[in-house]
Amino acid sequence: MPAGPRFERLEDWLDWQQRAHPVVVDLGLDRVARVLGRTGWRRPGIPVLTVGGTNGKGSTVAMLDAVLRAAGHRVGTFTSPHLLDYRERIRIDGAMVCAASLVAAFERIADALGADTLTYFEFNTLAALLVFETAGLDAIVLEVGLGGRLDAVNVVDADVAVVVSVGLDHMEFLGPDAESIGREKAGIFRPGRPAVFGSPVPPGSLRTAAASIGSRLLVRGSDFDGIARCRDGWDFVVDGTTRFGALPWPALPGSVQVANAATALVALEQLRGRLPCERRAVEQGLREVSLPGRFQRVRDAQRGCEWVLDVAHNPAAASVLVTNLRESGAPGRTLAVCGMLGDKDVPGVVAQLAPVVDVWFAATAEGPRAIDATELARRARTVGVTMRPSGTVGAAMASAAAVAAKGDRIVVFGSFHTVGPALVSLGLHL
Repeated sequence: MPAGPRFERLEDWLDWQQRAHPVVVDLGLDRVARVLGRTGWRRPGIPVLTVGGTNGKGSTVAMLDAVLRAAGHRVGTFTSPHLLDYRERIRIDGAMVCAASLVAAFERIADALGADTLTYFEFNTLAALLVFETAGLDAIVLEVGLGGRLDAVNVVDADVAVVVSVGLDHMEFLGPDAESIGREKAGIFRPGRPAVFGSPVPPGSLRTAAASIGSRLLVRGSDFDGIARCRDGWDFVVDGTTRFGALPWPALPGSVQVANAATALVALEQLRGRLPCERRAVEQGLREVSLPGRFQRVRDAQRGCEWVLDVAHNPAAASVLVTNLRESGAPGRTLAVCGMLGDKDVPGVVAQLAPVVDVWFAATAEGPRAIDATELARRARTVGVTMRPSGTVGAAMASAAAVAAKGDRIVVFGSFHTVGPALVSLGLHL
């Protein structure tokens, strides 16, 4: 088999991968499995947890990682997309993979391509698996990129599969309704292995998929739950019995994080014999977990206002953002800088935020899939929201800051490709 291309710099590899396959999204496992097989990769004999869902995936992965590491386990995590640095996607014990390891993995994948080509995300997935292969890990946590059944991470059989939620997003790939989308997300379930659903009402298709392969489905609200107490934290309950009482609130902001924490903990319960996590580790993990870009609050002492950064990009995530904004409150107005990708439900997202936003600024997010500020403003007008087209994310933030008064807050949201540039503008690092 001829050798693949060679690039010394990680940036050159990533640029080549953007052009290596004819389409950006090409769901299916055949090409991925063939290339992975030709690399000689062998699945490590350690537990693999695969996490999918429309919203809440990133938070659940972060809590799985934090609790496992607090228990002394060495963990590899694969997530996407990234905010500032591609290396964020692959972490070992919380640290980003080094560029040299990525380049070596890319060379091995390129040499195994044969007649096949891979998408940018597929290269990313296989690189993570190759990096994890020799990292001496105790557990691997994989986040689904899109859907589940045909997503590249599904080339690996999960020991525990988690679907955090099912909402309407990526319908052009996954189907027109929750039943279709649920069926696709349930594709990560494996025969005879536990599956977890992190919301109270699973689509019928998800239940059917689990039953058809003999996978026990654990549903939040019936088989397990996170129950908030008045002041002293929350209880993690399994099968009606309190497993851990009075746990600390997760460090990730927002009331929804208790549900995500319970979902993560019940997944770990299924692996208790192989990955023990005692109460001390659970408490430490919940206190120390962090995840930039999810209702991330940054105080602007100079202006006396607050920045809120959130990657919410579909109506369900926008609804959670609204809840968090209402729960946190602000003495002044709420200004919004919105930047989104062209394939997202702009009217649906904006309509959710409209009741809590006083002034809107439309921004052009980064990347080829982003829509410019003028088009974003046009789409927002279809639900009665007037936005000021304000150029790049940085320029829109400057416009919002110029009119913000003491006590106001400025919410920057709509995409990873919006929050990433916002972090840069605010001089923040991961």
